[in-house]
Amino acid sequence: MRTRATWSFLSLVLFLPLSSGFAADESANLKLFRDLAETRNYTLGRPVAPKITPDGQHAIFLRALPRDPTLRLFELELATGRERELLTPAQLLGGAEEQLSAEEKARRERQRQSLKGFTAYQLSNDGTRLLVTLSGKLYVIDRAASAARSRARPRVTELPGAGWIDPRFSPDGNFVAAAGSDRELHVIDLTTTPPTARAVTRGATDALSHGTAEFVAQEEMSRNRGYWWSPDSTQLLCQETDESQVEVRYIADPLHPEVPPSKFFYPRAGTANAIVRLFLVPREDSHAGADAARRLPVNWDNVAYPYLAHVSWPERAAAPLTLLVQNRAQTEQLLLAVDPATGTTRELLRETDPAWLNLDDNAAGSSGDRRPPFWFKDGSHFIWTTERRGAWQVELRDASGQFVRELTPPTFTYRGWVGLDETGGSFYVRGGDDPREIHVWKFPLAGSAPMRLTRDRGQHNAAFFPESRLLVRTTDTFDGGMHRSEILPADDARPIATLRSVAEQNTRWPHTQLTRTTGPRAFDAAITRPHELATRIKVSRKKYPVILVVYAGPTAKRVIADARSFLTDQWMADHGYIVVRLDGRGTPWRGREWERVIKGNFIDVALEDQIAGLQALAKQHPELDLTRVGVAGWSFGGYFAAMAVARRPDIFHAAVAGAPVVTWENYDTHYTERYLGLPQTAPDAYRVSNVTTYAPQLTRPILLIHGLTDDNVYFQHTLQLADALYLAGKPYELLPMLGTHMISDPLVRLRQQTRIMDFLNRELHPDRR
Repeated sequence: MRTRATWSFLSLVLFLPLSSGFAADESANLKLFRDLAETRNYTLGRPVAPKITPDGQHAIFLRALPRDPTLRLFELELATGRERELLTPAQLLGGAEEQLSAEEKARRERQRQSLKGFTAYQLSNDGTRLLVTLSGKLYVIDRAASAARSRARPRVTELPGAGWIDPRFSPDGNFVAAAGSDRELHVIDLTTTPPTARAVTRGATDALSHGTAEFVAQEEMSRNRGYWWSPDSTQLLCQETDESQVEVRYIADPLHPEVPPSKFFYPRAGTANAIVRLFLVPREDSHAGADAARRLPVNWDNVAYPYLAHVSWPERAAAPLTLLVQNRAQTEQLLLAVDPATGTTRELLRETDPAWLNLDDNAAGSSGDRRPPFWFKDGSHFIWTTERRGAWQVELRDASGQFVRELTPPTFTYRGWVGLDETGGSFYVRGGDDPREIHVWKFPLAGSAPMRLTRDRGQHNAAFFPESRLLVRTTDTFDGGMHRSEILPADDARPIATLRSVAEQNTRWPHTQLTRTTGPRAFDAAITRPHELATRIKVSRKKYPVILVVYAGPTAKRVIADARSFLTDQWMADHGYIVVRLDGRGTPWRGREWERVIKGNFIDVALEDQIAGLQALAKQHPELDLTRVGVAGWSFGGYFAAMAVARRPDIFHAAVAGAPVVTWENYDTHYTERYLGLPQTAPDAYRVSNVTTYAPQLTRPILLIHGLTDDNVYFQHTLQLADALYLAGKPYELLPMLGTHMISDPLVRLRQQTRIMDFLNRELHPDRR
């Protein structure tokens, strides 16, 4: 349930006109819904995953059409600004529909990937080839073959086999490795004609796999990889995952009872995790998988440190292969250097925290692939990120792991790594002083004053490409909702090229006020008012019912300077509400103590802070009517909504609980145990955090929504709450959905939001029914 894993409620559901008495309004609102849903809040058509070729001459990127979520492959010539489309999924499919295996669907669910087509690609290190996956098949695109940079389609080679997962070029570009549908790791030789594929591991079973990351690594650690190439392309580090002791869960599709249920290994809190081992396997020997002696085990104490959080094998000989491993309680972690010749490990550094250790999974554009340590080319030093002084910082360490100096001050909130520019003697990070904004900064390695590279209030991101020393910088502003994607040199803040967006432009941005509450604690807050009120707020004395759009859990911040994230808040507000968001204690980017105060109890502090924030806002803004407050959330937010209406009916008068975690002993190990401990040793933490504990107290209306095939927060949770309410004689409404934890289909979102707004209007705003 990471930040990417826990969508805010309003990121998932949009809206529909409700008043049958106003046909004209209905038509306008319906069009507004379709615009938002079909354009994904006006993001379809933006450039995605840009990469700069090593020669610095071209940018490669993905882009969809404004109302089609199918990503296609493009190339931009930086010197001329000439753009061309390299390849489309339709050209490869020939009119057929894209087909995804169950494994690929699950993987995309873990990555919260709902787009189609070329959802990812790889650029070879020399920049001459591209690798894409479509319908489980692999295709190599030869950029060099279209040397004239004409509009002709480049040469495309389909690789043998199907059902491939996580394909990656070798560093020398002559091979592709991928996990197969047989649960083994394979290597495809591109130097032969035609290319040939073979397995480099063997012995996989229904409960034993090679080359893929286990569930909690993907869902909670942002580690989507299960193998890594050596810098010289001669061997691979391969994960072996033994799930024989992990509990099994089955999910059936109720719409198709003739189809057998799908099987999932799901380690719930307090039960066995997958056993993760690492082996070095040679690339060349076709019998390597058959000969156990050819598998060189990498040795660390995986009983004391069962979580493999990250692996780094830099493509330079001087920098070592490193592992980051954690104990099960996540209170201790080791950074280990591996000797590839022997498989032995040595400790570089050790970190502890009495509450828990967060993982730095915020590297820009990394999808979990890049995390500290970030090694210098000569292997003499590496960059590390830590919270050990009370807030996230960047520091320099030598090759043995010894601390050298701080690179960012404690007063600067580090938000994520961008890149190391050894040539220029600097590094780039995201961060700043205001947790609601993210800016791109350039810090000199020598320790002189940093430079802020972005100015507009908003959310800024960047990716650095050291070979060309070019930076791709993206901007989403809060004032006016402007989006830009620009390419600029490391030594010059002036853009040299722009990645073109074809996204439709919204003409009506939200009237959202970012503020902070007064009182003993200052909470970040967002207030979105109806347009009718926003235009005359100084003279209005009318009171409006309030909808608290909530997450309130760890890892996620919802009050951010990004206008697009409030588009749906504005639509809800225009139905006669004031929509509020609050970030209380337990949420990130306000320091270690602010976040870790929730240890052992998911709800009490969160509930206290959300109520205190609402009451403080009502004193500052009397138009908020706290006698009519609804609360709505999804995932952890759904959990909070259910708890809020059950425990504090004096404040919350109706709740919409979407995909709530109800019983934490039925959520996964890595997330739950980090905050609550083991249920066997901390039963009170689980009892106080369990929604069913308070089911007999419910006196207010509640609407429960859940996807029947959700493999993250299982439908079991909502059924447990529904059963507890039923046995306690408490009424509730239940909306079962055909779908998973993600909801992206525009029509499904429309129908869902119709029900939600009908429910809220009935309970809070009956004149709007």
